Amino acid sequence: METTNVSKRKLLGVAGLGWMFDAMDVGILSFVLAALAADWNLSTSQVGLIGSINSIGMMVGAFIFGLMSDRIGRKNVFIITLLLFSIGSGISAFTTSLAVFLVLRFLIGMGLGGELPVASTLVSESVSAKERGRVVVLLESFWAAGWIVAALISFFVIPEYGWRAALLICAIPAFYALYLRLKLPDSPQFSKKIVKKSISQQIVEVWAAPYRKQTVMLWILWFCVVFSYYGMFLWLPSIMTAKGFSLIHSFQYVLIMTLAQLPGYFTVAWLIERVGRKFVLVVYLIGTAISAYFFGSAESLSLLIISGAMLSFFNLGAWGALYAYTPEQYPTVMRGAGSGMAASMGRFGGIFGPILVGTLMTKGVSISFIFLIFCIAIVIGALAVLFLGKETKQTELA
Repeated sequence: METTNVSKRKLLGVAGLGWMFDAMDVGILSFVLAALAADWNLSTSQVGLIGSINSIGMMVGAFIFGLMSDRIGRKNVFIITLLLFSIGSGISAFTTSLAVFLVLRFLIGMGLGGELPVASTLVSESVSAKERGRVVVLLESFWAAGWIVAALISFFVIPEYGWRAALLICAIPAFYALYLRLKLPDSPQFSKKIVKKSISQQIVEVWAAPYRKQTVMLWILWFCVVFSYYGMFLWLPSIMTAKGFSLIHSFQYVLIMTLAQLPGYFTVAWLIERVGRKFVLVVYLIGTAISAYFFGSAESLSLLIISGAMLSFFNLGAWGALYAYTPEQYPTVMRGAGSGMAASMGRFGGIFGPILVGTLMTKGVSISFIFLIFCIAIVIGALAVLFLGKETKQTELA
């Protein structure tokens, strides 16, 4: 099947389902952690370690598979990463020890971390400049769908059938990957500009003078966004229980907050080709910081749900803009490496976010102070875009 014969809508649907499965796995993990802690009698530090091991895998995966996508193609890497995280999730349902679970979460994380930047690069290279940003943000909106599915599975499956059943469901994408092997074309730009380079050449090139400023900006931005996202969202059900709500009520309230992700994505998809990437990123990141502050200090249920919904709205909207913005910083021959390395730096931040929350909660530090740390990190990311970023709206990809 030729790439030119695949419609924009079909490409978005095919890549978006892969993106949704990725989000479903990450989302289910956040609910599984709360159930696993009770089942295996884990400490908050051990729970934080699981989240961080997952992020270590995502960091390694984003780096390795980003480089690979510039060598063997976006499509092949997309399929490999889908298989890695889906099969790993299915196997993890049968584990009985924390050590084995951690090893599997590392491998799953590699697949998760590698799939996201490669999928966004594939879509970014396959649509016209005038609608590229909007289509990539719509691709990111599948993340919200994945989280909603994860919340529904966790709400209905985990209390009745246990966390193992939820993880087994995450093995479904393996069958989807086999379907993609036949139906998904590769990026037309990659097919025209295949240039085999050594790994060292790929790494050095990202830091060459023409790209140094945007690389610095992206690495700061990705670190701050992922550090805060995984620190906050992986712990949402656990934080709700820490605030006095039962596990099942925590799942229910997080599901309500998760629904706010969809309008966050759709507003960004509407704005990004009208006002530009920089404006959207800065505004939605500042909105995330303000929401994080109010969520961390909320005492009443109504304020908790409203601020949590706003946190989902602004944070996931910013993620949509981030994935549209990142591939536009580099030419085709190094886009996979540049995007993957930026995402890898972000996952490095994701290692520390969950550990930080677990450690500080163990020491009795207030949730309001913990969320203030994330608030500051998000503001730093916004400032990096404001002062170091360049506008790439409707720019033709080289």
